[in-house]
Amino acid sequence: MLPAERFSIDNAVLVLPEGLQRGSLLIENGRIAAISPENGHFDAETGYDAGGRYVSPGFIDLHVHGGGGYDFMDGTVEAVLGAARTHLAHGTTLLLPTTVACADEELERVFAALRAARTAPGPKPDLYGIHLEGPYLAPEQKGAIDARYLKLPEPAHVERLLALGGADIKRITLACELPGALELCDRMGEAGVLLSIGHSDAEYAAVCAAVAHGCSLVTHLYSAMSTLRRRGAYRYLGLVESAYLIDALSVEIIADGKHLPPELLRLILKEKDNDAILLITDAMRGAGQPDGTIARLGSLARGQDAIVRDGVAFVMDGSCFAGSVCTADRCVRTIWRQTDVPLHRAVAMMTQNPARVLGLDGRKGALRPGFDADLCVFGEDVAIEDVFVAGCRVVGPGEPERWA
Repeated sequence: MLPAERFSIDNAVLVLPEGLQRGSLLIENGRIAAISPENGHFDAETGYDAGGRYVSPGFIDLHVHGGGGYDFMDGTVEAVLGAARTHLAHGTTLLLPTTVACADEELERVFAALRAARTAPGPKPDLYGIHLEGPYLAPEQKGAIDARYLKLPEPAHVERLLALGGADIKRITLACELPGALELCDRMGEAGVLLSIGHSDAEYAAVCAAVAHGCSLVTHLYSAMSTLRRRGAYRYLGLVESAYLIDALSVEIIADGKHLPPELLRLILKEKDNDAILLITDAMRGAGQPDGTIARLGSLARGQDAIVRDGVAFVMDGSCFAGSVCTADRCVRTIWRQTDVPLHRAVAMMTQNPARVLGLDGRKGALRPGFDADLCVFGEDVAIEDVFVAGCRVVGPGEPERWA
């Protein structure tokens, strides 16, 4: 059911950047037109009764590989929509489909499928653009990524990627210590690509150099990256410590309750400005699938098998994680329940903070007049009940009496 061009959302607990507030929203032509306190009333054609539930901005996931049995690297419209709609049902209204290091022809199919999926009928989140997780990664920190496809950032190949993806490349994860990495940063930065350091064996000096060349984000903090090491009598900071020390770096964390224990989540929140923390799912195709599912990481044709067990995905020998199987609502719920962070701050880490990093903080990620009406409605345990994209309800049957 689609609402009128002008409608109100009433009887809500609004999750605002500054805290929780009972009130109402006025939605006009897909945007938030006004916010009213609890006793306010809007003269609208139609009203949606939130029933005292929380209403927050839609979640923004900057790092997601798939879900619902699909991976974005399958390179089909069906896979893009299947994965995207799985996450839409859990509150994600904007996402960056994420690739792993692969052959160039696979990337070409991914870009084509993304472009076609954007115009396909039916509900979907904003498929904002691609996040390239590789191929310019450190073999020593490859994690579950197939080492056969790792490369050094040679200018000719960088130009090939830019030609394939164009403006649809919104983000790249790279190992900043590789030969040619700083030149890569300069070139990708010129193209407007968000530069993120990850799958990296870098030490502090290399991280500082990368920040000077435009890197502003660290990919899945603590996963597949260097930490403090000793050579002889001297100690050298790795990427983990550099991320804490350099204020210009924001960090993303996989808050699935598996990749990072509660104590580590609390340490990150204590040592890093909360505005610089982004929640991500890093979900692979096993998201939404039961334990025991064999879920391939990467494309069906060339990916690597993983197994869903205990609410996370492992490589088949169990030696490391192969990505999470969580959804955005689980991330918010985990960081809220396992730390002392208040709900509105937990939500900001999945809304306002990623919007800022993407440069979309003037229209996404907060309940503000003039912002897109991408919204989640959820109960006490961040269980998603309804989702709106650009003012249209796209998820959740709700009860018919909510609309009057």
